[in-house]
Amino acid sequence: CHSTASDGTFAPAEVVRLAAEAGLVALALTDHDTVAGVAEAAEAAHRAGVAFLPGIEISAEFLHPGTLHLLGYGIDPQSPVLQRMTETLLAGRDQRNPRIVTRLRELGVPITMTEVEERAGGEVVGRPHIASILVEKGFVSSIKKAFEKYLAPGGLAYFDKERLAPREALEMITQSGGIPVLAHAIQLRTENDAQLQRIVKDLVDLGLRGIEVYHSDHDDIWINRCIAIAQRFDLLQTGGSDFHGSNKRDINLGLAHGRHVPRACYDALVAARPAPVQRA
Repeated sequence: CHSTASDGTFAPAEVVRLAAEAGLVALALTDHDTVAGVAEAAEAAHRAGVAFLPGIEISAEFLHPGTLHLLGYGIDPQSPVLQRMTETLLAGRDQRNPRIVTRLRELGVPITMTEVEERAGGEVVGRPHIASILVEKGFVSSIKKAFEKYLAPGGLAYFDKERLAPREALEMITQSGGIPVLAHAIQLRTENDAQLQRIVKDLVDLGLRGIEVYHSDHDDIWINRCIAIAQRFDLLQTGGSDFHGSNKRDINLGLAHGRHVPRACYDALVAARPAPVQRA
């Protein structure tokens, strides 16, 4: 799930509070390209009695029509490798946002970076903040429409962000003490099962250790498809709602396409974590 540290609408501690209210026993915060919300979420989870895994979600280069996102579960937020990586990725995002704003102004949308930064309220600036301003100014009717028309790939004001090569992303997650997992395989937009299996095999050869079986975009067919791939390549089976708060109103915290993620997914990740690095 995601918080205001990236593109969610609830602060990390608030996400944990909602998780506890929903009866969840375990939670992983996996904000995009940052671990800025992990400490707050971890402390809140400890107070609430919710088991917690620090995490991150990284966008990697992908030559196919879809997108390749890699989850890092159980990473060490203080890892120097991870900190260098997130600084690079966030710097690329900081360069992208002004380009989007400039393009919107060229399209006749009166918007400034100052407005966007104020909307972010000190959090990492992202496209959802721009989208909410577009809704407020009446240029679109919803956050979803803002992305479809302007901010998503193919949109009038879309600019891609800096991405890591898959090998680099997988290595950095592993070097940071984490377990690399392929997120929402449906979003790879593969043409058939054979192509999907080739992509997963290539990632396994680079260090992939798990696949997200349960996700809000995965129906029963995709769940069974991912289970079969996990069994074929001996991968951990994980799951999550991919909760973003009001940015994705159709997704409820703790539910992945209407079903709860089995507790066994969390237990397997915990059991597979390497021993923590002792720091002087």
